[in-house]
Amino acid sequence: MAIYAIGDIQGCLAPFRRLLDQISFDPRTDRLWLAGDLVNRGPDSLALLRLVRSLGDAVRIVLGNHDLFLLAAAEGITTVRPKDTIDDVLEAEDCGELIAWLRRRPLHHREGSFLMVHAGLLPQWTINESVGFACEVEVVLSGSDYRTLLHSLFHGPAPQWNPSLSGLERLVSITRVLTKLRTCTPTGEMTGFSGPPEQAPAGYLPWFQIPHRCNTDGTIICGHWAALGLRLEPNLLAIDSGCVWGRQLTAVRLEDRTVFQVNCSTRSR
Repeated sequence: MAIYAIGDIQGCLAPFRRLLDQISFDPRTDRLWLAGDLVNRGPDSLALLRLVRSLGDAVRIVLGNHDLFLLAAAEGITTVRPKDTIDDVLEAEDCGELIAWLRRRPLHHREGSFLMVHAGLLPQWTINESVGFACEVEVVLSGSDYRTLLHSLFHGPAPQWNPSLSGLERLVSITRVLTKLRTCTPTGEMTGFSGPPEQAPAGYLPWFQIPHRCNTDGTIICGHWAALGLRLEPNLLAIDSGCVWGRQLTAVRLEDRTVFQVNCSTRSR
């Protein structure tokens, strides 16, 4: 059995299929770990969701910010913008089934020494704490009050993390870290910066370069940062290689860190 971690697909079905062919993926024996942002900006979000869902236990998924956007759009909480490409999902006969399945996917997947999240971890969070924080959100997102959480996530304040936060502010802050973090200060203050790491605002560093961060005792698998590109370090596998921007879709075999890539011609709209 082999485990392959794959970066942001964002509705790019054709490259995803080619990557599965390249790794000779066999759902009977192999496993896929998908680092979030299954949908949006690429051309085939609906077909991609259907395919991933059909793989059942052969796939492990964490939710990304674009996946959460789809959940909110399906509830009328957000408005689809011209650059979004999720109308095919929203108009599908099986939209309700797909949304119900998607919102019950987690924000984290932990197995052995690996922890997969979409974006990253604050430097003061340990791996155990991060798992606990993710679980707090997952319980609500998969429950009956998920609409309230989604509304707060897209229309409420965006507080910086503080362990004293409670209620919806706490859940929103946790979700923001796990699905949007790229750079922060050593004290964990986030910014919305999305460009190349060398252009980060003064005082901000890539989250994984913060000195003495508390989560180096495992390997963090993440995506979300296309401008960073593929970055493999002893305790980091950052695997968003910009497929939807016309670059590559990447899979990393976890057993030996072998990298597999396919070129992508799809560009975001």
